[in-house]
Amino acid sequence: MEPAQSEMNIFPNGKNHDTGDETSVPMKTMLEEGQNGTQTVRFEDPDGGRENEEFLPSADKRKPFRFTDFEGKTSFGMSVFNLGNAIMGSGILGLAYAMANTGIIFFLFLLTAVAALSSYSIHLLLKSSGIVGIRAYEQLGYRAFGTPGKLAAGIAITLQNIGAMSSYLYIVKSELPLVIQAFLKADPDSDLWYINGNYLVVMVSASIILPLALMKQLGYLGYSSGFSLSCMVFFLTAVIYKKFQIPCPFEMFSANSTAAHLSLNVSSHSHGHDHVNGLLHAEDDDAHCTPRLFTINSQTAYTIPILAFAFVCHPEVLPIYTELRNPTKKKMQKVANISIFIMYTMYFLAALFGYLTFYDKVEPELLHAYSKIDPYDTLILCVRVAVLTAVTLTVPIVLFPVRRAIQQMFFPTKAFNWLNHIGIALILLFLINMLVIFAPNILGIFGIIGATSAPCLIFIFPAVFYIRIVPKDEEPMNSLPKIVAICFVALGVSFMIMSLSFIFLDWTTGSSRAAGGH
Repeated sequence: MEPAQSEMNIFPNGKNHDTGDETSVPMKTMLEEGQNGTQTVRFEDPDGGRENEEFLPSADKRKPFRFTDFEGKTSFGMSVFNLGNAIMGSGILGLAYAMANTGIIFFLFLLTAVAALSSYSIHLLLKSSGIVGIRAYEQLGYRAFGTPGKLAAGIAITLQNIGAMSSYLYIVKSELPLVIQAFLKADPDSDLWYINGNYLVVMVSASIILPLALMKQLGYLGYSSGFSLSCMVFFLTAVIYKKFQIPCPFEMFSANSTAAHLSLNVSSHSHGHDHVNGLLHAEDDDAHCTPRLFTINSQTAYTIPILAFAFVCHPEVLPIYTELRNPTKKKMQKVANISIFIMYTMYFLAALFGYLTFYDKVEPELLHAYSKIDPYDTLILCVRVAVLTAVTLTVPIVLFPVRRAIQQMFFPTKAFNWLNHIGIALILLFLINMLVIFAPNILGIFGIIGATSAPCLIFIFPAVFYIRIVPKDEEPMNSLPKIVAICFVALGVSFMIMSLSFIFLDWTTGSSRAAGGH
């Protein structure tokens, strides 16, 4: 049989493919052909694949587009940057608060577990995509469960990444006015348009995010990925530095310097009267400045969803794999492991030093705690600018899989065209801006997304895709890999139920306390 004919018989392109015939072909034979170098076996997208030209431009218009016909040009280091930036999110600002509500040891255990499970689920995705030759998350769902699987994956990706982009733009809305106020010494209570967060978030979206989101290939954004990761390294460096500059207890915690001097003068006149109280306060301060290794409270329920949300990068793995130069599963797994390890290290150090700086006084958003000490601190202002830059440059990278998911759901066989490419980006940015402008608080959205779409994308979907796609004659259901995958699904479902239950309980308790207070 000729190679071209064999290729077409293995994975026929178009809608009339026969799934049964595809899975009946022994995978071992195809791998041997590729390893011996006598024939390059190329896999096809079962749903036409042409919608994915957004990521993979094809110069040859005379034959159907295939993922493996595209020669990846993105280097190993740039791929690490891309995936690392996809992992990195606004959650890094809240990890110190999460550590304060779990303790150092418990937080480290949870962080390590989520990072390891994320790496394993990427392994499942890469193995499944290697068998069927698909490098799009939603198409794995289609191959495993048909249209319902494709829609489920697309909806989960869309919800997850819309929540992520909303959180990034929410940071722009809340932090950028503070930066402008500090530089211009503007009155915080003034109604100047250039310190209005709603105006600023729209301007940033139109002038920076939209042009980057209109790029045709994801690989070009690697330069912005490296820059935003550098910004977060600067943020981490500042957090570590400030740990050794801010004493505990926090004498500088005051509304302003005038109030601090006033309290000092009053205390000098009543020193004898307050001596005993001062000793009691000193004991309280000593207790406050003691780190906790393990603790559980009502806010602990949000820790696992926040951590899961922080490590979701799985929809971006396969497109980055496609653009990787000389791609192999082993090489892409190494890219994923390095990216996850870098983010794991940064997350833990940011949480640890942020927590050891403020202890129980840490704010849900770490930068707000620093602003209480000195809102005009030059270093913290620079950190705010760095964080704003990082989250702004991350939005276009996160927008790519959302746009692809929408294309997979509504335009599965339509060839790439700029009208759809631009139109979907405009609609997404408009909806996200409306959400950021009119939503007073996205903490609840964070909790829900981290407890629903995140476990689906990390735990449940990669495992069930693997179970369905890997042939039973290659790995029976009673084989160790399949058993581990089944346990992975059970873990994801348990995690989802437990997180939603605790969050609902916290909401109910909080509503009851609020009603009792009134």
